[in-house]
Amino acid sequence: MKIAIIYDLHYISSIGGVEYRNLSLAKYLIDKGHVVHLFGAKMWKGKKKIKINKNLHIHGVSQYSNKYHFNGKRKPIDPVIYSFFLFFELMKHNFDIIDVSAFPYFPYFPSKLYSIIKRKAIVVTWHEVWNDYWKTIGKIGFFGKIIEKIVAKTSKNNISVSKLVKNKLDQIGGKNAKIIENWIDYEEISKIEKQDKKYDLISIGRHLKHKNFEFMIKMCPALINQYPKLKVLIIGQGPETINLLKLRQNLNLEKNVEILSFTKNRNQMLRYLKSSRVFLLFSELEGFSISSFEAMACGLPIITLDYELNALKEYIENGKNGFVLPPDKIKIVSKISNLLKDKKSLKNMSNNCINFSKNFDLNIKTNKIEKMYQHLINNNIKK
Repeated sequence: MKIAIIYDLHYISSIGGVEYRNLSLAKYLIDKGHVVHLFGAKMWKGKKKIKINKNLHIHGVSQYSNKYHFNGKRKPIDPVIYSFFLFFELMKHNFDIIDVSAFPYFPYFPSKLYSIIKRKAIVVTWHEVWNDYWKTIGKIGFFGKIIEKIVAKTSKNNISVSKLVKNKLDQIGGKNAKIIENWIDYEEISKIEKQDKKYDLISIGRHLKHKNFEFMIKMCPALINQYPKLKVLIIGQGPETINLLKLRQNLNLEKNVEILSFTKNRNQMLRYLKSSRVFLLFSELEGFSISSFEAMACGLPIITLDYELNALKEYIENGKNGFVLPPDKIKIVSKISNLLKDKKSLKNMSNNCINFSKNFDLNIKTNKIEKMYQHLINNNIKK
C-alpha cells in the first residue's frame, strides 16, 4: 500500500499525541513493507521534503511560523493556507488510501477532493469532537462547530480513538466510526531504567488553558501541608508556560514544583515517568491521552477529573489503576495525599497499571488500522 497520513503538524517540529501517533504508525507500516508519506506544515529550516528512507517521506507543505496566537488560540489562516497547497502536493502522487486527522478540519477538504478525483479510499481519524465546547473560545467557535459538523456528515469512513469520541461523533452526524484507540510502545517502555532524581507527581501536556495546569499548581500548597516533601514535575510548553512559571513563583513553590519543556529525547521523557509515583491529568478536554497510558506502562496510577469531554476517565477504574475525581481541590488533595502515604495500595495499583497498559500496545492497535486500510482499499476497488 502507498499511504498518505495527514495532519498539520509533524513530530519532528511539534511534540504531541497526534504527531507521535502518526509517526509511530508510519514506522509500523513501513516495517510491514508499505510506503508512507507524512504531510504537515513546515516548521523547520531546510528542504520541504525529507526522505527518511525509500518507504518513509515527510512533507512540509507550507510554512507555519508559530502554532498559536499570543492568546493561546490556533491561527485559523495557517491551516487554510496549508490546505490550499496540500491539494497540489497530494495530486503529485497516486496513493491507495489517505488517513487524515479531522482537526483542524481544513486539510480534510483537499484530501476528500483528491479521493474523489483519483477515486481513492479515505478515512478520517477523530482524536476529539468539540461540538458545544466550541462556545468556550468565542466568536470563531461558531464557525468551528459548523465546519466540524460538515466534516462529520460528509466523511463515510471514520476512526475514533475512544468510546467518548465515537459517541460525540455520532451526535453530530458521523457515520461508520470504528473505535481504534491510540497506542503505546510497551516494549520500548519496558527497557527504560529509572533515574536517580525522583518525583511524587508528574504531569505531561501542552500548556493550554483547558489542560488545567494552573489548577494543578494552585492545589500544591494544600498538598504540601499534608505531604511536606512533595516533589512535582510538570513537562510541557505552550501559551500558558509564562503564566505557570509566574504562578509557581508567587506561591513560593520553586523547591517543590519543577516545570520543564518537552524534550525530543523520548527515553528521557520515559525516565521521568519511571522515576515518578503518580500521574496527573486534569484536562477538561481529552480524546485519549497517550501520555497517561505511557504512565500506566511505567507503573503509575492515574488521577484524572470527571469532566464530560475527558475520555481518559473511561479507562480508569477507581482503586485499581487510578481515580476519577470531581474537580474539587479538597477531595483531590485528600486522595493524592492518602495514596502517596499508602505504599501497599500504590504498589498494587502500579502492577495493575502495567498489566492494563499492555492492551494498548502499538502492535495490537496499528495492526487493526493496517487491516482497516486494506479493507477500505479492497472495497474501493470493487466500486
